Amino acid sequence: MTAEASGAAEIRGALLRLRRATGLPVAFGGLVEPGLARVRISELTGTATQALSALAVTSGNGLGGKAVALARPCAVTDYSLSRQISHEYDAAVAAEGLRSVLAVPVVVRRRVRGVLYGALRTALPLGDRALNAAVQAARDVEQALVAREEARDLLAAARPRPAPDGPASGAAWEQVREAHAALRALAPRITDPALRAELLDACGLLTAAAAPAREVSLAPREVDVLACVASGATNAAAATRLGLSPETVKAYLRSAMRKLNAHTRGEAVAAARRAGVLP
Repeated sequence: MTAEASGAAEIRGALLRLRRATGLPVAFGGLVEPGLARVRISELTGTATQALSALAVTSGNGLGGKAVALARPCAVTDYSLSRQISHEYDAAVAAEGLRSVLAVPVVVRRRVRGVLYGALRTALPLGDRALNAAVQAARDVEQALVAREEARDLLAAARPRPAPDGPASGAAWEQVREAHAALRALAPRITDPALRAELLDACGLLTAAAAPAREVSLAPREVDVLACVASGATNAAAATRLGLSPETVKAYLRSAMRKLNAHTRGEAVAAARRAGVLP
């Protein structure tokens, strides 16, 4: 799945959640086109026509363009009569029969990456409940995009893998181990199954490069905890990184140590590396 397709899937899911949370009959949105100051409407739910499909919304124009330019939510009670926006897209909005509309930007690292819209076919004020739900939906998309970009960066960093017994087996191999720990911690946050599987496959390649796999039955979370421990993280730091409680981290670590017949954290990491569980 391409990054654009993955981003569109996140937009689609956020729009469905927005409609469920608010009861708004119509929601739509899209991502900023790469290299261009415009949003392409790609996802529609609850619409009766295709008037808004593939519409290109330029920064500053219309309600969505205003949200892009200001990087903040905007709303109008009656789109066609509003004096707060320009009216380049009135024909498409009127064809769909929309009156009250809100637009919330998706902002990642201070850059607008997309816009989510919610709308009514009547000229009624959109209250705080609808606006808050739209803002939360946009935040969900933002977090998913950040996690995906972190994952892509980690995958790129991990691909040039030095052999552990080769000339780059010192600091470079430690970088590979750090990338492995970061990938293991990030994978559970990825909602896209294809990208999550790609991350875990990359982890498998890194460990395969380190040592031949042996028969050790560790749970995925036990491996995650060991990867954090191997990178020097304390139980508290591992808990923060993995989104677990410190007590849960301790429980996973104890279980992994028992399975590896290790008595200390260091012995557990060394045994996991010999078994090909860690790079």
